[in-house]
Amino acid sequence: MIHAPRIPLADGRSIPQLGVGTYKVPADETAALVAGALADGYRHVDTAALYGNEAEVGEGMRRAALDRDEIFVTTKVWNDDQGYDETLRAFDASVDRLGVDEVDLYLIHWPIPSLDRYVDTWRALVRLAEEGRARSIGVSNFSPHHIDRLVAETGVRPVVNQVELHPRFPQRHLQEWNAAHGIVTQSWAPLARGGLLDEPVLARIAQRYAKSPAQVVIRWHLDRGLVLFPKSTSSARLRENADVFDFVLDADDVAAIGGLETGVRTGRDPDLD
Repeated sequence: MIHAPRIPLADGRSIPQLGVGTYKVPADETAALVAGALADGYRHVDTAALYGNEAEVGEGMRRAALDRDEIFVTTKVWNDDQGYDETLRAFDASVDRLGVDEVDLYLIHWPIPSLDRYVDTWRALVRLAEEGRARSIGVSNFSPHHIDRLVAETGVRPVVNQVELHPRFPQRHLQEWNAAHGIVTQSWAPLARGGLLDEPVLARIAQRYAKSPAQVVIRWHLDRGLVLFPKSTSSARLRENADVFDFVLDADDVAAIGGLETGVRTGRDPDLD
């Protein structure tokens, strides 16, 4: 049984450090995958309106037959729905699809500065938090200056910033900035979409611990205090992803993995939208 540690959030709640990602998981596979992961001990599921599988995530949660408070579910408002009233309507649609009354974490998916709607969108999230419908609120793909503007105009700081982060793009300065401002950093594409798993340095470290390269990278995230949810359509792979709590990387391992940094993203730069 998986027992992932929880990380405290600045609003007094906590978040499971390891979860199940559902980006690009086909809708017809999502419910079974989520139900199986929850049965294996996962307690954190990440989805989004964009992913087109919120209804199936909700079905998987119901199949697991756990108390609602045992499951931490995250979803996100998509770019087309930004704006105050638009976001409130988008949230209603998301909870209807999920079949829940509240979500544990609601995020703005991207800032999209060219639209200049993210502050009004954030005001809607603040209202949802005040009403208790979004138990925690945060952002995704935000740079410090975007967050500073949210705080300056609303007085409310996100508790989470979900960003692309992996050994090739470790975002150290952003993680340090987030931590200094009481914001937990979540990693999306934590395995660089699988693109770094053939790296010889990871194979060498993995062999020493009798682990896989993916498990080594997941441990690297955990050791940095990051929250992550590596995506897989395989229940067996999800169980393998969680078999990472019986070893810790040493300083030499961390230094070797640091040599993989290229500064290259797999996704887009949020400041260019």
